[in-house]
Amino acid sequence: MQKIIEYLKASIEEMKKVSWPTKKETYNYTLLVIFISLGLALFLGLLDLVFTKGLEFLITNK
Repeated sequence: MQKIIEYLKASIEEMKKVSWPTKKETYNYTLLVIFISLGLALFLGLLDLVFTKGLEFLITNK
């Protein structure tokens, strides 16, 4: 039981040393992740569309 208490005390001390982001930084990083995700989804969707249409063209025009 003593080791668990020591572990928890050490964990609390380490958490006090962490440099937490500000609310504004968190907001900005969240928006960045959302926009990058949307951009990547759009890019991959367009690639899928192009490859699908290309494959359909090759199959139907033999």
